[in-house]
Amino acid sequence: MDKKGIFQIKNHQTTVKKEITAGVIGFFTVVYIIAVNSLILSEAGIPLEGAVIATILTSFFGCLIMGLWANSPIILVPGMGINALFSYTLVQSMGLTWQEALAVVFVSGMIFSIIAFTRLATILNTSIPTTLKDAITVGLGLFLMLIGLEKGGLVVRGGTTIIALGNLSDIKVLATIITFLVLLILFLRNVKGHFLWTILFGTGLSALFGIIPKTGKQGFSLENYQIVFGHFSFERVWTLPFWIAVFTISMVVVFENIGLVHSHTVQLKNEAKFSKGLQATSISAIFSGLLGSSPTVSAVESTAAITSGGRTGLTAITTGALFLLSVVAIPYMKIIPDNAIAPILILIGILMTQNIRFMDLRDMTEALPAILIIAMIPFTSSISDGIAIGFILYPVLKLSIGKAKDVSIPLYIIASLFFINFLLQYM
Repeated sequence: MDKKGIFQIKNHQTTVKKEITAGVIGFFTVVYIIAVNSLILSEAGIPLEGAVIATILTSFFGCLIMGLWANSPIILVPGMGINALFSYTLVQSMGLTWQEALAVVFVSGMIFSIIAFTRLATILNTSIPTTLKDAITVGLGLFLMLIGLEKGGLVVRGGTTIIALGNLSDIKVLATIITFLVLLILFLRNVKGHFLWTILFGTGLSALFGIIPKTGKQGFSLENYQIVFGHFSFERVWTLPFWIAVFTISMVVVFENIGLVHSHTVQLKNEAKFSKGLQATSISAIFSGLLGSSPTVSAVESTAAITSGGRTGLTAITTGALFLLSVVAIPYMKIIPDNAIAPILILIGILMTQNIRFMDLRDMTEALPAILIIAMIPFTSSISDGIAIGFILYPVLKLSIGKAKDVSIPLYIIASLFFINFLLQYM
């Protein structure tokens, strides 16, 4: 591990101890993803135990690939927002089975890899207006907030309204509120591992209130994972919904990772790592479908590892190794209640909505499509439909005021594909 070694420790002006320490810190800031991602994947029908193992293995391989291929401290884990797209849009809204949705993830990963290893990444990134990309992030944030509020019982289906305030006297709702307040305090005080501490507190509070879920038999086996690993289905590969799903997943994972990987390489003050970092992320996305999870992304929590001194791939590999060791905690995942997870979904959603500050809402041809994306994603419970409506409206508005040249050719093509899909679905 000298200057000429695989991680070039000395060349990066760091030490093995510092890299490993940063990896440990990074792990404890992002380990909550095991519980949260698994529960969201289980909403698609994937057995919970299988989803837990899939999340662990996907995170391990993602960090391993990032460490070895890109020699970067960036942590790769299944992404929040994209996991909701997987379960609630692809499966529950579009009617794909979870096996078909995994096939979508696999194909999307292949497409992402083609983009990451060519100039297409730059072309696509510059062809989509920043306002629309930020609108997708904000819309996903609102969607995650809604899911969290529903899981925590804070909102329910209304009788005379679409949604209504939940029963605040219900013990489970009370547990959600208390846990959320604790999370906010931990977050605002910048306590390391605040999400992990929140899960532990919420679970302990549920035990105190006597509302821990019944788990049945203890321990775990690989039996439930055997029906997940490599069990994607291409049965509907020749249908339009399959390719609309591929297109939607690909677009979200490409744009989200371009932004995240770039921001992390800027933080590292080493933007030369961007290209290989994006390539590693794309390879990891392929493995996600194979291993049984929604796609991986460059975790926002990578910032904690970088701030702690992580500069090389040894940091990412350390985090990945700890993910693999966490397999011993699988039996305890079953007792984590919704009220321990819901506050995390709500806060992550709130943080994602902060992207609205980057949006130029003074130009109505930019603002109207963006606001519709933000509104329609949670209101339709369909991320793909919300994106489609905004992407179709954008070129229409530009054309209507004689600004056709403001729209890139790739965006015209994307809007046309979304429009054709609507025609085939509803006419």
